[in-house]
Amino acid sequence: MIYLLLADGFEEIEALTPLDLLRRAGKQVITAGIGKREITGAHDIKIIADIEASEIKLDENIEMLILPGGMPGTENLFASEKVKETVEYCYNNNIYISAICAAPIILGRLNLLQGKEAVCYPGYEQELKGAVISKESVAQDGRIITAKGAGVSVQFAIKLVEIFCGTEKAAELSKALQCS
Repeated sequence: MIYLLLADGFEEIEALTPLDLLRRAGKQVITAGIGKREITGAHDIKIIADIEASEIKLDENIEMLILPGGMPGTENLFASEKVKETVEYCYNNNIYISAICAAPIILGRLNLLQGKEAVCYPGYEQELKGAVISKESVAQDGRIITAKGAGVSVQFAIKLVEIFCGTEKAAELSKALQCS
């Protein structure tokens, strides 16, 4: 089970692109709204989440957590105790965590990036406490995947498909989307 966490003010492209591509690849992705099911993105696009975040079961069925960026979406995610609990559970249980744009600062604030290669939206690097700042647009260090921002949402999503479905499926999807 892959959970995509949504809080008011999330960056729509950063959330919907991995959701779309992972589902196209056959993965089950559940959207989880922080505090409610109807969540409004940074550009006033409303999304009805599959569940409320309070319904997330912290167990061995979690394969990945996806944290989209955007402001104030990232701050709204970080303000949620359930988000912090879920991120820490995933980290402590060697479960993939992916974050794009400003969202990697959540990992930095929780001190989960010590010595890990990571990237974020330019200007937020100081919040990635202890991280080795990558020059890549999408960086993977073990089970942590981070990306710069909205402009690399497809690249970020293709990386997630590659992790779960293999390079062949990622290449097939990339070709179908005219990415290469």
